[in-house]
Amino acid sequence: MAVRPTILHADLDAFYASVEQLLDPSLRGLPIAVGGGVVLAASYEAKRFGVAGGMSGHRARQLCPSLRFVGGHFREYMRLGDEVMTILGDFTPFVQRISIDEAFLDVTGSLHLFGPAEVIGAEIRRRVREEIGLPISVGAASNKHLAKIASQVAKPDGLVVVPPDGEVDFLHPLPVGLVWGIGPVTQAKLAERGIRTIGELAASTDGALRSLLGAALGAKVGGLARNDDQRRVRPGGRAGSVGSQSAFGRREVSEELVREVVGGLADRVAGRLRKGGRAGRTITVRVRFAVPGAPGRSITRSHTGPDAVCTTLTLAEVAERLVWSALADHPSERHISLLAISVSNLVDQPVLQLELPVGEPTAADETPRPGSPAGSARWAVDHSIDAVRAKFGKGAVGYARVALGSHRDVPDEFRELVEKPP
Repeated sequence: MAVRPTILHADLDAFYASVEQLLDPSLRGLPIAVGGGVVLAASYEAKRFGVAGGMSGHRARQLCPSLRFVGGHFREYMRLGDEVMTILGDFTPFVQRISIDEAFLDVTGSLHLFGPAEVIGAEIRRRVREEIGLPISVGAASNKHLAKIASQVAKPDGLVVVPPDGEVDFLHPLPVGLVWGIGPVTQAKLAERGIRTIGELAASTDGALRSLLGAALGAKVGGLARNDDQRRVRPGGRAGSVGSQSAFGRREVSEELVREVVGGLADRVAGRLRKGGRAGRTITVRVRFAVPGAPGRSITRSHTGPDAVCTTLTLAEVAERLVWSALADHPSERHISLLAISVSNLVDQPVLQLELPVGEPTAADETPRPGSPAGSARWAVDHSIDAVRAKFGKGAVGYARVALGSHRDVPDEFRELVEKPP
């Protein structure tokens, strides 16, 4: 008889803000936000006023006049996050870190050593609080999705263990927004059809969900709502895609804005790909339109080419064309609030395979193939930039559209914490 898995999801509470309160005890109990022009993270005291990550600093101060902004201690975030992961590793070798401040643990084989899930979860919380000084919430269930939902229900600073015979009763009354993959826009679509709880989502037919949300998303959230999640905890697993996004409030569409933001995103994504010795064939962009008083509507465009790419200029050129294609299909939308780039269909590319100079040369308006003379030159320039940055810091060298641009949304140090190499 197969042993039923026991999965934990451990998630540090308001991590960046909690670290700031740990470093400066005078901030404890106060509504604080990390950032300035944009809220990078907010304490629970600030969240009670509606302050949230990604919000403009101006809007945050309107919601919470007593809000205090603090600068980020990025090295401390990394150090403390690593220390928490070390504690988690004391309970099981099967730890899958999914961000700087959260991880899944498979403790199925550890129950005979440490006791049942509620004992392990309580001990994790005690050790993180006493040894590091940070609050952490833990959820436990038989699969990853349910464990993650349990940790969200446990917040702030709590523990929720879902018994095997009570999973559906626990899951179905909860709001659909807790399902992995359902954001505000999708939640609004479901609400229009009278689907507000996970139980109502589970009762919807696959055909109805595919029609409403698309084939991939509809099938995914329908299965999760029915508590069907066969994924296992995979320590050290490699990412299937690499992406980055930039939120900048309501801005009018302009060539300068698109070129600068896309250039910065391409610089980050391509650099992470090269750092991991990876490249990808599918490039996807997401554009979120800014609609006053309503959740922004997002659209995506993708391109899959014959060659895997990891060079900054090539990624920027393709992504920029995709963004303008998306905007051309919606000519009435003149304001946007977010741009995102991701690269998928990843392959290992520790070195570049050069092509023989045969056939027709690449036209001036086409993106050069990676192994062509122009493509290999880009590859060489990028690796030279990577080497300089590794020695002297990211600000030492870069492409003009990024280095000289005026757009700034999130400090690069903050992004490096959450955007790991693939």
